[in-house]
Amino acid sequence: MRESSAAAPARAGARELSVTLCRDPRQFAGLEEQWNRLLRACPTATPFQSHAWLHSWWLSYGKEGRLRIVLVRRGGELVGAAPLMLVHRPLPLLVPLGGEITDYCDVLVAAEYADAVVPALARGLHRAARGAVVDLREVRPGAAAEDLVRHWEGVHRTLADSSCAEFPVLPFDDLVKRMPTAGAQRTRAKVRKIEALGIEEHPVSEHEVPATVRTLLDLHEKQWRGRGVTPEHLRPRFAEHLTRATRRMVRAGDARLTEFRLDGRVVAANVTLLSAGLSGGYLYGADPELRARKVDVVTMLLRHEAQHAHARGQEVLSLLRGSEPYKNHWRPETVVNQRFLLARSSHLPLLRLHESQVSGRERAVGALREALPAARDWRARINDWRADGARR
Repeated sequence: MRESSAAAPARAGARELSVTLCRDPRQFAGLEEQWNRLLRACPTATPFQSHAWLHSWWLSYGKEGRLRIVLVRRGGELVGAAPLMLVHRPLPLLVPLGGEITDYCDVLVAAEYADAVVPALARGLHRAARGAVVDLREVRPGAAAEDLVRHWEGVHRTLADSSCAEFPVLPFDDLVKRMPTAGAQRTRAKVRKIEALGIEEHPVSEHEVPATVRTLLDLHEKQWRGRGVTPEHLRPRFAEHLTRATRRMVRAGDARLTEFRLDGRVVAANVTLLSAGLSGGYLYGADPELRARKVDVVTMLLRHEAQHAHARGQEVLSLLRGSEPYKNHWRPETVVNQRFLLARSSHLPLLRLHESQVSGRERAVGALREALPAARDWRARINDWRADGARR
């Protein structure tokens, strides 16, 4: 194993904090128990910071020699972590583990020792960055990474990232009352339709996860066929990751996998990722037959999510990234993730270059959408073409 020092020890009460850099995947694998204790000690953490999610992602998407995880310990206890990897695009960047399929990225900090851990983590990351720009994407407002940026001894920029739809956790009937009167009436009629059909919910056990994930992904492909399915969702590496991570997270209580059955047959399946404060609907698949039978799948799923989130006493029900029109019908709160770019002061030119590339891509995409109303249709066609390749 290799665990190289990334910063000098810092005092934290009567004990010292040690900061190290993990570059060995075997060491990362062995951190599960300590990592999950740290996850529970960090109140702002989301399910995407769990060891199950991040380590599984690394097994499916990681590149040899690229792992860079800054670790802070107090005695033998893990009290801080920044899970990153090195990429070249073509600039050298340190980016969060989790990649494009992860809706929220963050660092982990034990709240009890935050005053000492955050500066130590910032110094360790500063040393680990060397000639790279740190690019922290999809940081939810209020995340621990915000404190890290405030302690950064160098240059940084803050950009807007993806929009997320969130709801306060309320009984489903109260969520319906937030809608306009006509919309609320239609929604209640949709619920009566679901109940009249007798659609049943089946919570999936850890050992049932592999079969249900296969069913979910098959239904997901069918529901989006011809409408621009995300190609990555059809790739074997994604299926392997989702199966592996969901199985571990169901076991730990950090995920819920549910089948929806009609006449004994699975017609929909849904993965929900859970943390102490947040319930996030990650991915679902639904048989097109439900549309033919006038079943509103989103109503069915949101009702399910709201009931369980309220029962668990969680604070936020999130539909995660994306501003699709169907989400807006429910009058969610739009929360915009942040993107933090950090670099040593001596690497300000690199940061500016990367920032200009990021901003240029965003302007180009915005201009294309405004100038070409048909761009969405073309994107759907391209995604279908790419999806055909992913299935082969």
